Amino acid sequence: MKEQSIRLGLRPNIGQFVLLAVNNAFVGTMVGIERTVVPILGQRTFHLSSLAVLLAFIASFGFVKGPLNLVAGRLADRWGRKPILIAGWVFGLPVPLIIILAPSWTWIVIANLLLGANQGFAWSMTVTSKMDLVGPKRRGMALGINEFSGYIGVAAVSTIAGYLASAYSPRPIPFIVSEIIGVIGLLTALIFIRETLPFTKLEMPTKTSHEMTPSLGRVFTLVSFKNRTLFACSQAGLINKLSDTAIWGLVPIQMARGNFTVAQIGLMSGIYAFTWGVLQLGSGIWSDHVGRKLPIASGQILNAIGIAFALIAHSLAVWVIVALLTGLGTALVYPVLLSAVGDASHPSWRGSALGVYRMWRDGGYAIGGVLLGLGADWIGVHGIFIVLAAIVFLSGVTVTILMSETLRATDLKN
Repeated sequence: MKEQSIRLGLRPNIGQFVLLAVNNAFVGTMVGIERTVVPILGQRTFHLSSLAVLLAFIASFGFVKGPLNLVAGRLADRWGRKPILIAGWVFGLPVPLIIILAPSWTWIVIANLLLGANQGFAWSMTVTSKMDLVGPKRRGMALGINEFSGYIGVAAVSTIAGYLASAYSPRPIPFIVSEIIGVIGLLTALIFIRETLPFTKLEMPTKTSHEMTPSLGRVFTLVSFKNRTLFACSQAGLINKLSDTAIWGLVPIQMARGNFTVAQIGLMSGIYAFTWGVLQLGSGIWSDHVGRKLPIASGQILNAIGIAFALIAHSLAVWVIVALLTGLGTALVYPVLLSAVGDASHPSWRGSALGVYRMWRDGGYAIGGVLLGLGADWIGVHGIFIVLAAIVFLSGVTVTILMSETLRATDLKN
């Protein structure tokens, strides 16, 4: 692709943008089935009584996905986005088959190692590629659409998987659907999606020309703790995944203990993901106008309120309120954090910066899977919800205090 033949912006790249959005919807469906079916599979098929053991499947997912986000970002800056996207799909294809055939819970945990690789590589590349295509002024919108497409896939399949698991059984039907989607996702990436790395060169003149690409270690320290704004984003992303781990792993178990059906649990998961997915369209665009800081801080506080409602959830109506509040809070946070990190990083090392941020963010699954599971066994699920609500609230306060606005004043006026 010749540099003079490419242009930044949504309109000149609409075809590839739509293909990337569709592909990310396929990526979302791979994890959507697990949100409804796997916790119930652990309890009813493998008869797990310890929540720490049960949540090991989320921890294994996070232990792989977090670091591979970092690896994917660095490799994408060197080799390009498309090869990493294809690799992500190759990792994902065995996952449904392993779960269908799994003779023990250990095999489910192993499958989630591969699922973490799938999400770390494939989802990361749909994010980075869309940023490449649209340029800085519409970054929030681009990320809103990307996360919308992915979590609409999560929402639709979470609901459908709950129905299929109720009508038939947790295995194998839902995971046969997942395998078919995985094959389609891989073929789409191979045949139709193009490389977007050349687009980053078009942004270089908008940054200081003397800025050199730093080492991975330098990027890691900047995003992790040295830059106050990037640190605020990283901690907010990690804490947000702690709350998502609770919705993914603890809420289905708590609802099952309350004698809700698998279909009702799937409905709750679907509402959460649907709210999160749809409202990201608005939150990304909103952040292009008002800046990144306000949506992130307010989203964390709304998330804390939603988790607190889980303490009094004894009816389906209240669980729906939990789903709506946490879905809204995450919608405000999720694409805007990615946009903020993209704003604050140079195009030459943006992929690496996003990789470091996503490593910390998705490391929340690993930390959450371990700590929430152990904590639930120790102080009970209600006690964990109290502690988690307080932590998420404090994360929002941290953003308010430490984060500087990343959207330039000139972009806010446009």
